Amino acid sequence: MTDDLYPGEGLAGAVMALERDLTAPTGPRISTMRNHNFAILVYRPDKEFQLRQLLRTMIGRLEAEHWAVDSLALHQVLFERLRTRLGAEELQSLVERERRLHARSPERAMNDLRQRLAEHIDGPGGLAADIEQRIKAFRERRPADPDRTLVLLGRTGALYPFFRSSALLKHLGGRTDNVPVVLLYPGEQRDGGLSFMQELESDRDYRPRIYA
Repeated sequence: MTDDLYPGEGLAGAVMALERDLTAPTGPRISTMRNHNFAILVYRPDKEFQLRQLLRTMIGRLEAEHWAVDSLALHQVLFERLRTRLGAEELQSLVERERRLHARSPERAMNDLRQRLAEHIDGPGGLAADIEQRIKAFRERRPADPDRTLVLLGRTGALYPFFRSSALLKHLGGRTDNVPVVLLYPGEQRDGGLSFMQELESDRDYRPRIYA
């Protein structure tokens, strides 16, 4: 079994290791935990374009082998959720309020926005519920073998600084039909954990396998 971490190989090496574990002869081995078939692919935020190229190539190879691959952009999931729950008028009012607060105190504006969004995105009924529904819809459209199905969660930077991605994976546990789910994580390894966007303090609350 491959190691949890792949230091020194760079982003291309991490993607290669991920693909190798996904296509293992006995089935995907990105996790040893039942109902928690998740992995995290860590990359520097300034390597976003390179990551997309590498993933495009990997997806092409997987689909050539009859894999079903879906990519979910978390910024779209977030914005659609806010539009649905708040409505266009309230959402616009929220934006204008934050602009006024930001002009006086950027830190206060950020804290205010974080508090106002928390009830809409946190917990098992937040973003995790929307992602669960999207995965189920994809499985209905593409009813492939779960061991030949892959879901990529990208554009994670949209959650910064409102939501820790470790919490998202925690709330998704047992809700993804056990298909492999890979979170694309813009950040770095630091102090024994992962630092989101290279800004937030290191988060050690991670059970999935890490590719970096």
